[in-house]
Amino acid sequence: MKHGIFSTLVLALAVSACASGGAFAEPRQLAASPITGVSTGTNFSFDLGIVVGNRYYLSDKSNAAIDVFDTATSVQVGQIKGSGPNAFAGNVKTNGKADIPRSGPNGINAVGSLLYVGDVNSVKIIDPAAKKIIKTIVVGASGTRADEGCVDAVHGLYMISSPEADTPFATVINTATQAVVAQVTFTDSKGKPSGGLEQCRYDPGSDTFYVNNDGTTDNPHGELVAMPGASIRSITPGATVNYTTLAGMREFGLGDCDPTGLALGPNTDVAVGCRPETAGAPLLVLIMNRTTGNIVASVNAGGGDQIEYDVSTNRYYSAASRWNASGKANDHGACSAASPCTPVLAIIDAGTRTLVTQLPSGNNAHSVSVDAVTGKVFMPASSGVSPPGCSTCSNEPARLLTFAAK
Repeated sequence: MKHGIFSTLVLALAVSACASGGAFAEPRQLAASPITGVSTGTNFSFDLGIVVGNRYYLSDKSNAAIDVFDTATSVQVGQIKGSGPNAFAGNVKTNGKADIPRSGPNGINAVGSLLYVGDVNSVKIIDPAAKKIIKTIVVGASGTRADEGCVDAVHGLYMISSPEADTPFATVINTATQAVVAQVTFTDSKGKPSGGLEQCRYDPGSDTFYVNNDGTTDNPHGELVAMPGASIRSITPGATVNYTTLAGMREFGLGDCDPTGLALGPNTDVAVGCRPETAGAPLLVLIMNRTTGNIVASVNAGGGDQIEYDVSTNRYYSAASRWNASGKANDHGACSAASPCTPVLAIIDAGTRTLVTQLPSGNNAHSVSVDAVTGKVFMPASSGVSPPGCSTCSNEPARLLTFAAK
């Protein structure tokens, strides 16, 4: 928020929540918490977060750490860093500009009692109880990040994508042995490498890995790829195969989407976040039937990165950092002083597949996590002035925003 009454408003909201016995009447912002090691005016570089138990964990490139927050208070209680080969890459810069493909930490997933975190050429394994990085698994040598992952807890597999490699690929790790068992490359049927890979999810109901593919010859602005788990498990240990050779693989075109976030909803629904690079394209969240690939709803609430589904509220929560009042993409889909954005937390009813509300968030607030126990939503945000291009921001410091989920 850019208003000077910010602190008073947060206090009033907290008092209101307490007065009602902790039950929130409607979605709203509750708090804005400082983040260690990030000063006012800093372009805070972060990626994804996750709630596990009573802790929220955030991938923090600026501090080369995993930031740890208490979910009850939203107060930061620690940072987890490594050293030597277990150190995160941090916020790498090339020619004075952030080099995101060569930075880390990135995506973060809970695997049993551990956390798996993507980093450059590797996956770091964290023991959150010990607050320590206990292992580094090498997944490549391209000098680029392992980005977003997903977990098949039924069969003990973890899949993570390396989207900026010359030929993007996904690495499959056995979570019992913590060893790489296979890799899947992404070159389409016409011989063109994928434009990149985004969020993936595993559906235990259908035994399927889903991943957003940034672009192919047939679908240059993205497609949703469905890969049967049985086909992944049938890969010869240690082998590398291309996704087009996987038995039962399906591709669903997404139109002018340029997909980012992905969340499995109720029944056969799946939500795909679109962040189109085509100026004037509508900013959409597509609700699809993940069995047939049919689009069953197009909600004008896109322009984000991460999307989460919360079963307790039956709602999707989208970190729409590149939303703007027109509901259409800026030039190249980016935010700038000339083409500013108005970042929001978009909340979508998964039952009716319609927009519930959009709440102002913060600069570059592209990551979102939901805690079903406390009924809170966590979104990190950069400082109001860096990166440039937020028309609803002033000079707020980087911070963790907390919202009521309902």
